[in-house]
Amino acid sequence: MRQKFIELTLGSYVISHGYDNKGKEKLEHVYSATFSKKLVAVSRIKSVSEKYILTDYTDGRWIY
Repeated sequence: MRQKFIELTLGSYVISHGYDNKGKEKLEHVYSATFSKKLVAVSRIKSVSEKYILTDYTDGRWIY
């Protein structure tokens, strides 16, 4: 089975590192002054909204 990809133009993003012991999400904000095109495997996409695309990231993390 061939993996499907989508080309996205991405800028700043947020990495979710999971949750602390109080249940608060641990977020890392990464700001970019420019946009870049990336190929993303469709199977990595978990959710899409007007502002964010939520995808799997490395080591069990998520990226918005």
